[in-house]
Amino acid sequence: MADGKVEVHIDRPPEDVWALIADFGGLDTWMPGIESCELDGDVRTLQTMGMTLKEQLVAQDEAARTQSYSIVEGPMPVEHHLATLSVEPDGDGTRFTWAYEVRPDEMAEVFGGVYEGSAKAVKAQLEG
Repeated sequence: MADGKVEVHIDRPPEDVWALIADFGGLDTWMPGIESCELDGDVRTLQTMGMTLKEQLVAQDEAARTQSYSIVEGPMPVEHHLATLSVEPDGDGTRFTWAYEVRPDEMAEVFGGVYEGSAKAVKAQLEG
C-alpha cells in the first residue's frame, strides 16, 4: 500500500477553510473537474471527466476539523483507498492537508496529482 500527502498554507482562518471543505456533498463547488456531486446518506456520487465515482464518508470530526472518505465504486483499478482532509491553524492562516493511502501502489501518483491540484484550487478560491 502506498501513501502520501499534499499540504498547502492558506491565508485564511481555519474556520473559513473548514466551512468550505466540511460539506461532504459540496465537492463540486470547489474541486476542479467535478461536474456534479449528489449526496445520498454517507455516499456521494461524482461525475467527472465522463466517469462516475462513489465515495463514502468514513469519519468526520468537526472539533478536530478532519474528514475521511473512501472510494467505494468507480472505473479505476483501486483495491483500497482512504483519504483524510485536515485543517489546522498555521501561524496567521491555515495548513490544509490531504493525506491518502491507496492500493495498488502505482495509483498513488495519480491521486497525488489530483489532490495537489485540488488543494491549490482551495487555496486560490479562498485567497482570491
